[in-house]
Amino acid sequence: MLYSLFKWLHESFDLPGTGVFQYISFRAAAALITSLFISMIIGKRLIDFLRRKQVGETVRDLGLEGQNMKQGTPTMGGLIILAAILVPSLLFSRLDNLYIIVVLVATVWLGMIGFLDDYIKVFKKDKKGLPGKLKILGQVGIGLIVGFTMYFSDSIVIRERVRQTAYVPTTDVFSMESTTDKSRIFSKTAVKSTKTTIPFVKNNEFDYSSLVSWMGDGAKKWTWLVFIPIVIFIIIAVSNGANLTDGLDGLATGISAIIGLTLGVLAYVSGNIVFANYLNIMYIPNTGELAIYISAFVGACIGFLWYNSFPAQVFMGDTGSLALGGIIAVFAIMIRKEILIPIFCGVFLAENLSVVMQVTWFKYTKHKFGEGRRIFRMSPLHHHFQKLGYHESKIVMRFLIVGIMLAVLTIVTLKLR
Repeated sequence: MLYSLFKWLHESFDLPGTGVFQYISFRAAAALITSLFISMIIGKRLIDFLRRKQVGETVRDLGLEGQNMKQGTPTMGGLIILAAILVPSLLFSRLDNLYIIVVLVATVWLGMIGFLDDYIKVFKKDKKGLPGKLKILGQVGIGLIVGFTMYFSDSIVIRERVRQTAYVPTTDVFSMESTTDKSRIFSKTAVKSTKTTIPFVKNNEFDYSSLVSWMGDGAKKWTWLVFIPIVIFIIIAVSNGANLTDGLDGLATGISAIIGLTLGVLAYVSGNIVFANYLNIMYIPNTGELAIYISAFVGACIGFLWYNSFPAQVFMGDTGSLALGGIIAVFAIMIRKEILIPIFCGVFLAENLSVVMQVTWFKYTKHKFGEGRRIFRMSPLHHHFQKLGYHESKIVMRFLIVGIMLAVLTIVTLKLR
């Protein structure tokens, strides 16, 4: 909104200072500060409101130290995060950018799924919340929207690299002077592509169409039959991974903030032709605008962490956790970094795998030996460490350190190949 307003003021009246809104870096910083301000101000008032309405967390007795202290703590705090993301994004981003539109739709969509789940738990007094099948159905729905948009929209394009026999400086192409292969340049026209980024390989690219190449000539047109299910799977996996991680004060929020910073770097360099040239990575036009959204995302997480750190004054509930995970997945898909998810979302992955391994092994041993056995003392993984006697704050801090290490490794993959 403000972008269009200040652009008009700059072009029509040439007012001093209005041109600064043309810079993504300025608007990203403004979105970050605004999201922090909103989460801090709204957070306090919402927590007081939830306490008055007695919207408190019902804690199951898992035999964990200190869990009874969490009984009655206000939940549904994810509303703070959603407001702190949506308002700055609407104010400072370009709303004619399809990437922004898709991620905003995903934010609202996933937030509504989580809100319905929390509403049923809190106000309907049904501990099961929204049935699992309906949650999955909702996640599949946004997966279909994102998948079809990414694959079929003419606005979702990349600039591929082509070879030339000599260096020709023009305004239409960008020379790759800073790379070792000066015969490769960005094409002057953007094209539809099913390519994505893959780490640790020379060309740093993977084409989804190769998954259907075995079908013979002309099979490329059916790539969407593979691409869209992969998109749906990624959204479901990461969204539920964030939901499982949200079990200790500040854990899911802190990890999400670290992941958001990582995605912000990836989005900015992928959408900037100069950095894409220097790093020898895929150039994706218009994705630089996503840096504004992800700045609001990071600000919202950090602002919420003010109230969610140990001992938590509010829990995000599924309103926040399902939305955060889903947003991360959608964002990574749009900037074509989804194959990097197992690295920068390594904590979410470990939490997910711990539950899958625990349940699978328990069922297998119960069927084979008549008695279920466990790999971990309790799943998800953070509860296993609680059972080992580690304090909640120490577990959270160590998980955050691991998250930072994984974030650094993710950034390094841009050149490590």
